[in-house]
Parts: sequence; structure tokens; C-alpha cells
Amino acid sequence: MVSKIKLLLAEDESALGQIIKESLETRDFEVILCDNGEKAFEKYKSESPEILVLDVMMPKKDGFTLAKEIRAIDDTIPIIFLTAKSQTADVVEGFSIGGNDYLKKPFSMEELIVRIYNLLSRTKVQKASKILEIGNYIFDFPKQRLQFKDEETIQLTHREAHLLFHLINNKNQVLDRSVILNKLWGTDDFFSARSMDVFITKLRKKLKKDETIQIINVRGFGYKLTV
Repeated sequence: MVSKIKLLLAEDESALGQIIKESLETRDFEVILCDNGEKAFEKYKSESPEILVLDVMMPKKDGFTLAKEIRAIDDTIPIIFLTAKSQTADVVEGFSIGGNDYLKKPFSMEELIVRIYNLLSRTKVQKASKILEIGNYIFDFPKQRLQFKDEETIQLTHREAHLLFHLINNKNQVLDRSVILNKLWGTDDFFSARSMDVFITKLRKKLKKDETIQIINVRGFGYKLTV
């Protein structure tokens, strides 16, 4: 049995939302429909969709604001914006805050579906490239799992996984403390910095089986992962 693709649709025009939902459901999508940005954000956190289709103009929280909040905690999920706006500045803004595609109303369902499948296919390839090796560990970033040799996998939290991903991508280089705090915590204040120190300690414990791996505190600058 083919598993359904879970899609979150945020669209405040009820008629259009239902049309899109029903059309996608005939093509083996599981569609979570929300009529405002606040509901969509809550459903994103509780339902873990694979792709987002967001109307730009929505009550309570618009699509751009919603996308910014999601991108602050998830830099991989594909996002398609739906909009009646046609100004170049709006298109540019949509891409600059992390949108992957942009569809102007009115549009055909076939075009939307093609764009969804293209993004999902591209994301699958990108995720496959995020299986990383570090010493004797295999790190599956999309699944947030860490495995030492052939032993059982360790499940990481969302923040642990993203922090480790950035450390590995900057291996043997200093990872700027302020930059990573703003990216993962949204602020570089004292309390967030202390929280980051706690996560670094947790990662050190989870990587301790390979003694060649070290996460070094570079005082005043940040952290450096060495192997």
C-alpha cells in the first residue's frame, strides 16, 4: 500500500481551499486544511507535514510571517506560496524568506500538482545527501538519528540535530556562537546561550564512544568540532 503524502494547506478562501483539498486527496495526498496562519502553525507543529502550500494573504497571520516562523525551526520542508499579488517585490520577498516556489492566482490544479511533485522530488534528493559520516558515527540529519557503528540508533531532538548538522558542515572551523544562536534560538541573549551550552554538553555525551571526536569551546567565539 502506497503511503499518502501529508500536505498542509493554508487558505482562507473556503471554496478554493476545499477544491484544492479534494483534488489533492484524489491523488493520494493527505491534506490538512487551515483557514488562517495561526491554525496552520499549530498544525505544522503537531502533524509534521511533508510539504506546505501557503496563501500569502490570510487573517491572523499571513503566509510570509508563517513561513518565517517555520523557517526559523525547519530549513528543509518545501514551501509553495499562493497569491493574488503579481508585483515583483512580493515574489522576491517570498523567495527571500525561504519559499521554494510561487504560484499566482488563478492557477490550474495540474500546475500546482506538478510543482508539488517537483519540489518533493528535489527535497528527497537533498535529504539523501544529508546522511553524514563523522568518525565512527553515521548521522541521518532528516531523521534526526545518530548511529555508532552497528549499534542501536540514538534519536536526537530537533535542536540537537540542527546544531550537530551545522557543526559537521563547519568541521575543523569555529562555528560562530552568535550566528548559530540567532539561527536556531532566534536570539543570542544570555539565556539562549546557556541553553546552547546545555545542548553542546548533550551532544558531547552522545558522541563520546568515538574518542577522536571533540567539540571544543573557543572562548569568545563559539565551538569547533574536530575529528
